[in-house]
Amino acid sequence: MPSFDVSRSRFRLADEHVIVLSELAAGDVVPDEFAAARKELLDCGLIDEDGKLSAVLLPLVKTVLTPGVVISLEAAGRQGKLHHGLLIGEEHVVAHEAWPGTTEAEYSCVEPKMLVWKLADMANLKQASTGRETALSVVETTIGTVEAGLAVLEGEGLVRSADDEREAILRALATGGSLGEAALTLVADLISELRSSWRLTAAWQTRHEDREGVETRGFAVWDCGPLGYWLRELPAEPVAAQRITPASTFRLVRVDAKTIWTRITGLLPDAGELRHAGRARDGLASS
Repeated sequence: MPSFDVSRSRFRLADEHVIVLSELAAGDVVPDEFAAARKELLDCGLIDEDGKLSAVLLPLVKTVLTPGVVISLEAAGRQGKLHHGLLIGEEHVVAHEAWPGTTEAEYSCVEPKMLVWKLADMANLKQASTGRETALSVVETTIGTVEAGLAVLEGEGLVRSADDEREAILRALATGGSLGEAALTLVADLISELRSSWRLTAAWQTRHEDREGVETRGFAVWDCGPLGYWLRELPAEPVAAQRITPASTFRLVRVDAKTIWTRITGLLPDAGELRHAGRARDGLASS
C-alpha cells in the first residue's frame, strides 16, 4: 500500500502508483490495468474520487514529469539488485530509494545543496575508514572470469561457510586462467568481501545548433568492506550492455572515499550544461 509522511515530504510508492499519478497529472485516462493502484492511492488519501492529486504531491509529481537531470544508482549485492536515484527539476529535487524485497520505493524531496551528500549516502560512502592492505592496488582480468566468481555468491545457499564460499570462488576464478597467483587471491578476497557493486549515471537533454541529444556521465565502484573501495575503470561507464563480451577487459583500481566523493561531484552538470538542458526542454515543449 502507498503511504506518506507529511512531516518529511516523503512517500512510499510502487512503479504502478507513480504511473497513475503521472497519468492523472497530465490529464490522461488511467489504463484499466492500473485500477487497483488507483484505488490504493484513493484509499490512502493521495488522490480524490475525481482523480485530483493531493497538494502534498505536487512538488514530487511535477519533478517526475519534467526532470532536467536524471541520476541513476544501480546497486547489486547479496540481496539482489536495487535501483535508487535523483530527479532534478527546475524547482525541486526528488530522491527515490528502493528496499530489498519490496515493490515500493521511498520518494522524498531533497534540499538541492544536499545533492552530493544524498548520493554519497545512497552509495553508503564512508569517510576515512581504515581498510586492510592489499598486495595489489590494480587488478585486471576478463568479464567472464569475474562473472564466474560472482556466480558463486548467487548460489550461496549451497555453501556451508565463509571459508567454503571463498574456496568455491577461487575455483571458479581459476577456470578462467587469466589471473596470476597474487591477482587470483586478491580477486577472490574482493568478491568474498563484496558488500555491493554499484554504478552511478547522470543524464540530461542538451541542444546544440538546433539538434537535441542526451549527455551522460557515469562511473562504477566495488565496495569491498574491509578491503576498501575499488573503482571499475574498465569497462568504463556509461557502457552499452551489447558491447560487453566475456572476453572484455575488466579492471579495478583501489581508491579512497575522497576520490569517490570527487567523482560524485564531477558527475553533476555545471551551470552552463544545465542552461543547455533548459533550452533543450524549451525546444521540445514548443515543437
